[in-house]
Amino acid sequence: MAVIGHFALQGVQMMLVLLLAPLLTGFVRKMKARLLRRQGPPLFQPYRDLIRLMRKEVVLAENASWLFRFTPYFVFATTWIAASLVPTFQSGLLFSWSADLIALIALLGSARFFLALAGLDVGTSFGGIGSSREVMIASLAEPAMLMIVFTLALIVGSTQLSTMSAFMNSPAVGLRVSLGLGLIALVIVAIAENARIPVDNPATHLELTMVHEAMVLEYSGRHLALIELSAYLKLLLYVSLIACLFAPWGISATTVEPKTFVIGLAAYAVKLAAMSTFLAMFETAVAKMRVFRVPEFLGAALMMGLLATLLRFVSGSF
Repeated sequence: MAVIGHFALQGVQMMLVLLLAPLLTGFVRKMKARLLRRQGPPLFQPYRDLIRLMRKEVVLAENASWLFRFTPYFVFATTWIAASLVPTFQSGLLFSWSADLIALIALLGSARFFLALAGLDVGTSFGGIGSSREVMIASLAEPAMLMIVFTLALIVGSTQLSTMSAFMNSPAVGLRVSLGLGLIALVIVAIAENARIPVDNPATHLELTMVHEAMVLEYSGRHLALIELSAYLKLLLYVSLIACLFAPWGISATTVEPKTFVIGLAAYAVKLAAMSTFLAMFETAVAKMRVFRVPEFLGAALMMGLLATLLRFVSGSF
């Protein structure tokens, strides 16, 4: 019975992130509209958009290869797996042994690689622009993410997310400057990786500014629905990762007791609402930056991650 319970909890985790991802995006859009004193789209509009795209016919370019057809399914599968491995309401789930930060970076990097190739596959100018900008952002975001991983690994002694979450929730962590620098760097990387303001504006399709949207302009129907759902999952993944590593309160240990299960779900919902509200306020307060200033923005995250790693390596107490 214990094995069945662990399988059920892992299934709940996978379905939870899949169902909450569009709701998180809809909540951010609604909050941004309210902050701008507009009515805004309905909270469940992302679900309607996905259903509408699923019903539409797929239109493919004549020169599209198998890679163009394969990429949406691969990107969705890898992103869903990565999002499901991050502890949300409970740590130590059945597949938590594979929930390693370096493995998550590898999964997201693989999805980005195939999406960039798909943008180049058809041969349109928009796809080439989007892929080149995506690779430019990745060349700085991934090293910054690795520096954050090294900092946390030096503090915790492991790259396994359940172990990190348990350590961060214990009194042993204390107040550390390196953790503060790592948190700021992770927030910057999350903004860039999800193509949010000020790096990109997901609500527009302007040639001079778009990054992610340029790569997927040739997709339609269920292929576009999978790409959009992958983007929703990626945003939820980074929000859950920040909550797991730097705000692990309420995440229960390995147990199937209903009380801890409900407390973990309630705490996770509160953290999602708080972080999405902060994201909406941040995007409302800042403006879109030029594409050529993005390396400076991500360079700050890389320097913070490097400084945090060096500070932790030189002085064990910081």
